[in-house]
Amino acid sequence: MSHTDAQTAQNIAYQEKAVATHSEREVEAGPGLDEHVVDPRAERRLLLKLDLLIVPLTALLYLSAFLDRGNIGNSKLLGLLNILHGNKDTQFSIVLTAFYITYIVFNIPGNILGSVIKPNHALALGAFTWSVASTAMAGANSFGGVVVCRLFIGLGEAGFGAAVPLYYGLWYRRDEVAKRISWYIGAGSLAGAFGGLIAFGVSYIHSHIAAWRILFLIEGLPSVLLAVIIFFFLPSTPERSSYITPVERTIIHTRLRDAGVSHAHTFDRSALAHVFKTPTTYLNCLVYLGLNLSLGSVSGFLPTIIKTFGTTSNARAQLLTVPPYAVAFVGTLTASYLSDRLRKRGIFVVILMLLSAVGFAILIGVPHHSGARYFATFLVVLGAFSNIPLMLSWAANTAGSHSAAAVRLGFMNSVGQCFSILAAFVFPSTEGPHWYKGFGLNLAFNVVAAITAAYLSFYYARENAKRDVAEAAAAEGGAQDEKAAPWAGEDVPANLHDQAPGFRYYV
Repeated sequence: MSHTDAQTAQNIAYQEKAVATHSEREVEAGPGLDEHVVDPRAERRLLLKLDLLIVPLTALLYLSAFLDRGNIGNSKLLGLLNILHGNKDTQFSIVLTAFYITYIVFNIPGNILGSVIKPNHALALGAFTWSVASTAMAGANSFGGVVVCRLFIGLGEAGFGAAVPLYYGLWYRRDEVAKRISWYIGAGSLAGAFGGLIAFGVSYIHSHIAAWRILFLIEGLPSVLLAVIIFFFLPSTPERSSYITPVERTIIHTRLRDAGVSHAHTFDRSALAHVFKTPTTYLNCLVYLGLNLSLGSVSGFLPTIIKTFGTTSNARAQLLTVPPYAVAFVGTLTASYLSDRLRKRGIFVVILMLLSAVGFAILIGVPHHSGARYFATFLVVLGAFSNIPLMLSWAANTAGSHSAAAVRLGFMNSVGQCFSILAAFVFPSTEGPHWYKGFGLNLAFNVVAAITAAYLSFYYARENAKRDVAEAAAAEGGAQDEKAAPWAGEDVPANLHDQAPGFRYYV
């Protein structure tokens, strides 16, 4: 029997089982009753309970991670370059790149780890690794020492960045994930704002310890404590966590019943081949490349870029990075809320990427107007940050299973970070303040990302329409077809992924 025939037979068997089970439940429940109806008040109380613990802890994780990752840009203005020798521009670019090397290599394994062990333990392990490495940077005395620390920061964050959206999928519905990710990613915007404020304050500390070393200590040590808190207090999975009651566990399982979506918290190895054979996987990566080029440019060089707008003070340049990040935080929450409410992703990705492209166009086309160029940084930071939760949730929403989402998010993150490496080399100080190469590359790939996102939205809408027609025809004819059963929750075979009967894409 071929693989396709076997899969078809499995679908039909599951369909017959689901129909029989549904009939039995109707008899048990009695006429007019539905066992899947959830008390709205109990549901609201449960969501509030989850939101009060899961979202703040994971948001603090991202704030911590972004501070520990992004403080390299602030430390540059505080004197980190003094321990580098030779071509300092090249060495600083290598320091930036070191983070992304381990981040790229270990992203897929890091995501899978959260499916093999308890996800809270996997996240805590990653947080402990990056926080210790970030703190250790305060003691670095050479180029090699800084590079090693950055490699370990990337290793720790590889098991974290895309793993949190996967973790949310264990607790929340598909139309609830983006706004939660927006709070989580929004913490990165706040980290940019706080990082600028902290660096501004540190620049006025007079000590025998270099200011950049103090910065790494202030931002690294609290992250070590946070890793311990995550290990003990972040709920693991709905099946295992003692944070919820048995009644609440039943409500979660009922809420997560979604046609064609498998929420099984195990890793199905068929996801590896399926994800890499799916063309949309690579289109997601193309969008994420443009997004990460802008994000890497902002994270590594925003203070340096702003300093060329007419302010001669390093401290003032640090302070001026705060408003763009603050606006990006509000924009991230707003875009994700609307995306969840409308159950649409693509249109928001397109709009935000085009806003970022306009920002880079202004930076290129208005080289001598500081006010206009500063306004452009707001558009750039808004586009870079606000699109992260949208793309993470979109890639996960269209995967069809927890295993496929783990592989797809890990691969998308890995490929996207390749352009974060590119960003480290396209803003040499010799090309400032115009940086035509850096701004031009960002502009071009922002437009490419917007066009690709528009095509993805069109493709998913067309595919949904095809499935509607096929399943309607099968239902009308009473056919026992694998495309006719609206699987939900644990009834879904884990190896069908986005090809499961009843599954629909978010457009």
